[in-house]
Amino acid sequence: MPEGGIEELLRALSPQVLGALVRRYGHFDLAEDATQEALLAASTQWPAEGAPDNPRAWLITVASRRLTDLLRAEQARRRREDTVTQWTLPEEHLAPAADRRAADTDDTLILLFLCCHPSLSPASQIALTLRAVGGLTTAEIARAFLVPEATMTRRISRAKTAIKTSGVPFGMPPEADRAARLDAVLHVLYLIFNEGYASTSGPDLTRSELSAEAIRLARIVHRLLPEDSEATGLLALMLLTDARRPARTGPDGVPVPMSEQDRSRWNAEYIAEGVALLSEALPHGPTGPFQIQAAIAALHDEAPDAERTDWPQIEALYGLLLRLSDNPVVTLNHAVAVGMAQGPRQGLAALEKLGDRLSGDHRFHAAHGHLLEMAGDTAAAVESYMEAARYAASLPHQRYLHARAARLRDS
Repeated sequence: MPEGGIEELLRALSPQVLGALVRRYGHFDLAEDATQEALLAASTQWPAEGAPDNPRAWLITVASRRLTDLLRAEQARRRREDTVTQWTLPEEHLAPAADRRAADTDDTLILLFLCCHPSLSPASQIALTLRAVGGLTTAEIARAFLVPEATMTRRISRAKTAIKTSGVPFGMPPEADRAARLDAVLHVLYLIFNEGYASTSGPDLTRSELSAEAIRLARIVHRLLPEDSEATGLLALMLLTDARRPARTGPDGVPVPMSEQDRSRWNAEYIAEGVALLSEALPHGPTGPFQIQAAIAALHDEAPDAERTDWPQIEALYGLLLRLSDNPVVTLNHAVAVGMAQGPRQGLAALEKLGDRLSGDHRFHAAHGHLLEMAGDTAAAVESYMEAARYAASLPHQRYLHARAARLRDS
């Protein structure tokens, strides 16, 4: 198996292995350490020796052995300190084997709800799930929250400790508890999808394995909660957005603006499914932010070309979003929609309402440059594009923004 294929396989199996260990043994924090060591062993051995016939079972076996070692070390330490230990070694458990799945459960989804335990703050729920289920690095999660990496490291560590001490059993929460956690779960999936669809760092614009995993989990949540309109809306939003992925990059990997994309390359099946899901969700209300964003995505996807995009309707929908949330990214997108619907000067005026809230985000400066370019202020647009490139952590975005500035400068 090619090395890239092994990396993709390990990313897909990682939350499954961690979920299996936590279900079987508990000890969330140590189970994650053991899982990471098993993944490291696989990444070292499999390229040379080949992947085993049952990669998941291999990883669980190796991780279980390492977890046993970690638990024994912890047990010995606690005995030395003359404290009462409550650890249980894996061989003392009577539960089914960790690599044996229950017929109708998905350990990844259970792990997702565990990470969204009510003893954690909403920010910690999302951060821990992105780490344990999404496989994002701490640095990537910190960028998603617009906080320093050290802050996010402490937040994740505290969340692991809280899960460890809560004593919550590994399994799907009761119906009432599940509903209470659903908002955080959906937000987590949304962030995982966004990191896959538009990677915040690294050499590639997209990380398709993350967006595919988010869609897979969103399908599971929708299947479990088919009457929840926001769960349905989130799945619709993901499909309608991911439908454009095949046309989002050029041969060199640089982003292609939506207005310049070859729409024949968009995934028609995803668009049809997303529109059907949205039509299913909207009548059941209340209408939440994921349904509104899905409606915006549908307007983009159903436009025959960029010139016939219904920007006044998109502006109105972003206005509805602003009533639900004071999110600065929503304000940014609303300003761009105002610029497209009413004119660039009106868009620039709307952009000023952000103040300094996104001054360190490349998206703000890129939008500013785009509206200035539309307004004919070439010099100022070049300056904004260069400023955006300085803040962009993704290499494809940096190349695109530099090229955009150079093209304007030379025109």
